[in-house]
Amino acid sequence: MSKKALFIIPPERFNEDELFKPKEALEQAGVTVTLASTKTGEIIGDYNGKATAEIIFSDAVPADYDVVSVIGGSGTNDYLWNNADLQALLTQTHKQKILLSGICAGSVAVAQTGLLSGRTAACYPVDVQKDQLQSHQAKYVAQHVVAHSDIITADGPDGAQAFGEALVQALQ
Repeated sequence: MSKKALFIIPPERFNEDELFKPKEALEQAGVTVTLASTKTGEIIGDYNGKATAEIIFSDAVPADYDVVSVIGGSGTNDYLWNNADLQALLTQTHKQKILLSGICAGSVAVAQTGLLSGRTAACYPVDVQKDQLQSHQAKYVAQHVVAHSDIITADGPDGAQAFGEALVQALQ
């Protein structure tokens, strides 16, 4: 599969399972995964895992990718929620009919665009995230993955493998 994915992570404190499990699933299916953040270079995760952001996400061109995904972690709330550049990128991604996805706190970043209004979505089952979904008119459901034809959301580390599998399936 000669597809491409853009994974957006915060500039610090991404969740390792939420990044590495779906990334591995996509790469095993032949999908090229590019990591992006608010800065380039090495980024340290919640549990001292390391990843390298190749590009700044605001420089990304959605049409270059088959899926754009926002990855969670404690840094996502601080750096990616209510980020105007990210909102613009996600909205443009959706308008161009490119698969959009988010896991854990990343699901909230997707919901903040308004694109999940009136739909079900998954996020990590904590009040701050569930409240954010509901305040953007999305209906929280307690399941690992919620896959609409154009947007996929997932709950967090426990659903990270299933999230990766759902992305692979959607790209086939």
